[in-house]
Amino acid sequence: MLVPRELAPGEKRVAATPETVKRLMAKGVSLKVECGAGLAAGFRDDDFAAVGAALTQAADLPWNEADGVLCVNPPPNESLDRLRPGSLLVGLLAPYGAGDLAETLNRRQASAIALELLPRISRAQSMDVLSSQANIAGYKAVLLAATALDRYVPMLMTAAGTIQPSRVLVLGAGVAGLQAVATAKRLGGVVYVSDVRPAVKEQVESLGGRFIDPPEIAEKPAEQGGYANQASEEFLEAQRQQLAAQLALADMVICTALVPGRTAPRLISEAMLDGMRPGSVVVDLAVAQGGNCFGTVAGTTVERHGVLLIGADALPSSVPNHASALYARNVAALIEHVLGDGALQLDPQDPILEGCLLTHGGLCRRDDVVYPNRASQ
Repeated sequence: MLVPRELAPGEKRVAATPETVKRLMAKGVSLKVECGAGLAAGFRDDDFAAVGAALTQAADLPWNEADGVLCVNPPPNESLDRLRPGSLLVGLLAPYGAGDLAETLNRRQASAIALELLPRISRAQSMDVLSSQANIAGYKAVLLAATALDRYVPMLMTAAGTIQPSRVLVLGAGVAGLQAVATAKRLGGVVYVSDVRPAVKEQVESLGGRFIDPPEIAEKPAEQGGYANQASEEFLEAQRQQLAAQLALADMVICTALVPGRTAPRLISEAMLDGMRPGSVVVDLAVAQGGNCFGTVAGTTVERHGVLLIGADALPSSVPNHASALYARNVAALIEHVLGDGALQLDPQDPILEGCLLTHGGLCRRDDVVYPNRASQ
């Protein structure tokens, strides 16, 4: 198996670490790691060599001989065009917009597992990349907000008087949102949480957050696969009205609401931002999918009437050592699952693989992939 160096701008993670290389080699898997692949994440070439990995220069990576490629982001098409038939690509493949990637893989008769599509079932918990990386994003989002904020987060009692704690509003109580709640509470903030799913109230309160009950609308969004389904515009408008009063009081806002395969719901409008106090901070983790907040720009901090809007689209990569360690363990668990009799065995009917096997046998297996020049299968 190959572990290439990540080439996406700003990407510092790596898909395997010395720990997981050793783990997979114990299962009979040999790994070739591109020189320098782990340096940005704090893993030296010598660390990989010490556990038995073969180090290879980029020009010498044997793409046409490998049984599989472990990556964070997809390698360039010119590299994938050299894959041998029957090989496997595993990574965060951005499946809903992966038409060009699927076309290349199908041309090579290569299979691909998009880790974003792994089912959130108990059997796949050890492989759940989205959860492990979302935990990091929720943690780092609060630290970013606290650094940019114009006031303390905890309550402080001083000779000059008492400083009241900052008020934190978290939108979305998924993995990232719950980690944001826990981190903000550890910093001493008073945390309020909004989510369309009443069922998460108990989890929020167990972390010390205060749950804001959803609007009383007859048609409430259901939950599927650990995510809330797309809400109706009527529900979103009622939620925005409810949140306007909360935003006016908030010092820090962490936006985490996502719907898989859809544009992120717009929860904070321009008018709602106008009601926030100057000096407050919004961190939008959904910015890459359109954003929960008006005016956020991916990878950029925008100041709007004194309110800082942070478009945080790549936070796991800002904590590359631990992010890589967790990601690599998820990937290793998946490879161990599909490894049998010394070879990779991909069963499209496997409950774990059924939804995340993006391409297999020359076909794209999902209808929701944006795939140019392809008739419906």
